Formats: sequence, structure tokens, C-alpha cells
Amino acid sequence: MQTTDIFERLRKGETILPNDPQAYKMREASFATRKLLVQMNNVTDPTEVRDLLSQITGSEIDESVTVFTPLYINYGKHTKIGKNVFINFDCTFLDLGGITIEDNVLIAPKVSLLSEGHPLEPENRHALIPKPIHIKKNAWIGAGATILQGVTIGENAVVASGAVVSKDVPDNTVVGGIPAKIIKTI
Repeated sequence: MQTTDIFERLRKGETILPNDPQAYKMREASFATRKLLVQMNNVTDPTEVRDLLSQITGSEIDESVTVFTPLYINYGKHTKIGKNVFINFDCTFLDLGGITIEDNVLIAPKVSLLSEGHPLEPENRHALIPKPIHIKKNAWIGAGATILQGVTIGENAVVASGAVVSKDVPDNTVVGGIPAKIIKTI
């Protein structure tokens, strides 16, 4: 019986147990990504940054995308970035569960997009629970915000600086706080 590849299972949202026979593949992929990140985070030419990010994500990064390095990604192949996206300094993307960033999104410094988590029960804590993050068109994620697994940020939405977002954000709203709550509609 053939086992489905661990990366396919992650994209489908399957919980990965620590003793999974393919768990080593996640570590190997992360180390391969790290080699490219070291290069990307040490070049200054925006075209080189986009080219290396294309290698990391396994998809072409449009010339309209601007990334101010450093950027940290644990896998990369589950990150999709649209056109005219701006990613500021020192962001962290944990993308085993999937990250989709649509067109015209602004991501401020020190934003964390965390598509992975762990169970609360101590006996299962080392399992990995992936759930995708989706940031829709024209959203703005403020400095130091954290977007947790399974969250969709609506079109034109704004996430205030320092917010921790654990639930979906509707289109055309501003959220802030810990946990993030709706502050107003736009």
C-alpha cells in the first residue's frame, strides 16, 4: 500500500504525528529551504530576491512583488504570493499548512503567518496540525501582527499592529487586540 506524501497530507489538513515515517522529509525540506534563505537574505538586488523566493516557493514571483529581507520560511512550497504584494522586513512564514497571499496585500515588519499548530493535550503535543492561512486582496497586516492557522483575512481588511488573529476577519473591517476583535468597518 502506497502512503500519500507527507506534504500532500499537510496541504489536506491531516494531523501529522511525531512518529510519522515521513516526518524526516519535513526537516530535510526545511534545511534545503534554509540554504536558499541564507542566500536570499544576503542579497540586495530585488530581482535576485524574487528569483530566490521563486525557487523557495516553487512558483514564479511576479516582478511587481517587493520583499524587504530578511524573510524566514520553514518550507516555502505551500506559499503562494500574488501580484503587487509588499512584504516588509523580518517576517516569518510557517507554511506547511499553506499560505495564500492575494494581489495588492501589504505586510508590515515582523508579521508572523503561522499555518501550523499543536494539540493542547500534553500526550499529543508533538503532533503537527496544519490549517491554511488566506489573505485576500488589498488587505493590510500591521507591524508585529500574528495570523494563526486556519484564518482568512478578508478583502480590504486591516489587521492592527500587534494583533493576534485566531478567527476569520470579514471583508472591509479593521481588527485589533489579543485576541483580535472587530474595531470598525471600512
